[in-house]
Amino acid sequence: MNMLARWVVVMAVAGAAVGGVQPLHAQTVGYNIRTGDVWVDTRLGEINDYGRRYRDPFVSEMAGYYGAPRSLVLDLLDRRGWAPADVYFACAIARALGIPCLDVVQRYERNPGQGWGNLAKQMGIKPGSPAFHALKNGAVGTYDRWGYPIRIDQRTSVDWSKHGPGQGKRAGAAKPAQSSQGGKPAHADHPGKGNSGKGNGNKGNGRDK
Repeated sequence: MNMLARWVVVMAVAGAAVGGVQPLHAQTVGYNIRTGDVWVDTRLGEINDYGRRYRDPFVSEMAGYYGAPRSLVLDLLDRRGWAPADVYFACAIARALGIPCLDVVQRYERNPGQGWGNLAKQMGIKPGSPAFHALKNGAVGTYDRWGYPIRIDQRTSVDWSKHGPGQGKRAGAAKPAQSSQGGKPAHADHPGKGNSGKGNGNKGNGRDK
């Protein structure tokens, strides 16, 4: 009996140890929104959901519009366990600054605990700065290509389970107007999109009803 009781105790302790490790691991791969900007945080939460639901269109957006090597995007998602929103924000920072996405990835991985908001500020993307507006406009362009027009700082919430690929635009959403200003060169690769890429160039596009 003594040996049996001892064995039961040992197994119980071992089981508790294993059970205690799993939640900690789950927390390390979870997505934590920490940019310091409510509008950006909201978009990142939605982009994270989109990337998990629609992997291929998400990867294509990162490679085709943000210029990240597809191999890097896949490596971050699959081998390094990055959340889609983290991949997006790294590449969005890179595009706003005109540098390779890998440069931002490497900087972030040296100190991931600092959060994206601090890293963006360290790299010169501060609230109100031209680079910060460029970053926000990048999200507007991405939503255009994903079929759900939005405007900068517009209060809106997107449920990608209802408005993802193949499900059309939100009922009543206006089609983005054609831009006569040209906008950023990167938008030239996506004819027919309505945002000019300028901070004030999104008025009238895709208002929520």
